[in-house]
Amino acid sequence: MTAALSPDDPAITARQRRLAILARTDATALQQAWDGLAEKPRYRHLKVPETGLVMVRARAGGVGQRFNLGEMTVTRCVVAVEAAGRELMGVGYVQGRDARKAELVALFDALALDPAHAPKIEADLIVPAQKLLAEKRQKRAEKVAATKVDFFTLVRGEG
Repeated sequence: MTAALSPDDPAITARQRRLAILARTDATALQQAWDGLAEKPRYRHLKVPETGLVMVRARAGGVGQRFNLGEMTVTRCVVAVEAAGRELMGVGYVQGRDARKAELVALFDALALDPAHAPKIEADLIVPAQKLLAEKRQKRAEKVAATKVDFFTLVRGEG
């Protein structure tokens, strides 16, 4: 009997973090990382890349009742990678219609499950991508902050 997986399991949170970073990483960077692998593992598709729609739900102001914001295009892929004499399953979900990007995310997800590949993928792909994403987020925040207007400090004309 296998133990139930807990959402607080460090392996699950690490994989969620990794998948979030991979999904937001530029497709060109993913392809370069794949091309840079010394030995490319054999893999097969369990689900070929396919594109569909998901409903995006939101809350006004982050609180209150949920509402359907709209639909978003998503591409997914599931692969089985041969590594260390066993098959590892990787998944990739990406925003948009980029089938190759979804495939690359799934491939790196599977490879990161292999202890032989995980440190190299973390150091060469995940950490640099995470830094780049943080820099982009910071630049966007600075741009937004520069245009912020504080209406409560404006002086009303009395007279």
